[in-house]
Amino acid sequence: LLSLVAEFCCGFFVILILGNFWFLAVLYLLWLYLDWETPCAGGRRSQWVRSWTVWKYFREYFPIHLIKTSELNPNHNYLLGFHPHGVLVAGAFGNFCTDPPFKNLFPGLTPYLHIMPIWFGCPFFREYIMSAGMVSASKESVSHVLNNEGGGHASVIVIGGAEESLNAHPGSLTLNILKRKGFIKMALKHGAHLVPVFSFGENELFKQVANPKGSWLRNVQEKLQKIMGFALPLFHARGVFQYSFGLIPYRQPIHTVVGSPIPVKQNLNPTTEEIDQLHALYLQKLKKLFEEHKSNYGIPAHKSLIFE
Repeated sequence: LLSLVAEFCCGFFVILILGNFWFLAVLYLLWLYLDWETPCAGGRRSQWVRSWTVWKYFREYFPIHLIKTSELNPNHNYLLGFHPHGVLVAGAFGNFCTDPPFKNLFPGLTPYLHIMPIWFGCPFFREYIMSAGMVSASKESVSHVLNNEGGGHASVIVIGGAEESLNAHPGSLTLNILKRKGFIKMALKHGAHLVPVFSFGENELFKQVANPKGSWLRNVQEKLQKIMGFALPLFHARGVFQYSFGLIPYRQPIHTVVGSPIPVKQNLNPTTEEIDQLHALYLQKLKKLFEEHKSNYGIPAHKSLIFE
């Protein structure tokens, strides 16, 4: 979805260059140069954009729900680990980039959804995603958000990243997380409390072409992901007037459950052992969160998360 919107914005920019409005394109390029670091400095959110009526209908389509299990004290900063990536990351966008779901449940906290830096190089599109509260997933950007001395900031990071979207099949519970420890190090360096978040239903929105590990399709997808920085899952869902084929996601409920915070004491130079210990604790809390809530959202009792 992001790719389609980004392509439209880039196409519009090309039209400006080739048409009689090339001077507008030049002015925008100048703006882009001067504003290049903004996605790493907290972005430029717009309450007006985040409150568009269309987002209410977007959330109601699936529908998307945000479930609170514990208080988050606004005097602290938090790093929320979002799982799983899915194809659309609908739960992350609907709950953290539109108002009022998060604001009503966690007053005093401002969420920032971190996404791949490549998206902020797209003309016009970057302005839209920043206005929704999205910022770069670079270390510099995460540090800027978590460095707020008064607290009240929440970095939301989709831990599995683009690679995990290749596992986004209905019923899949596989998370790419065992080797992903950068977010743990950032939490330690800034003393940001860790909060596991699991979005039930995220993988049910699309049907993806079978791509088991070791298959030629998966090998191609993984190579392209390493080259371009983002994955290209082959998926389909429903159409506008029929349910057999199309790119519109299925109407499947999404329940994004925000877990209890894991207190983290600031450590500017954490050792590998300290990072590993906190990472293990985070996995434990994430699994516990999933197990406590899976029966509420149609997950069979014998199914559990798979970490790889």
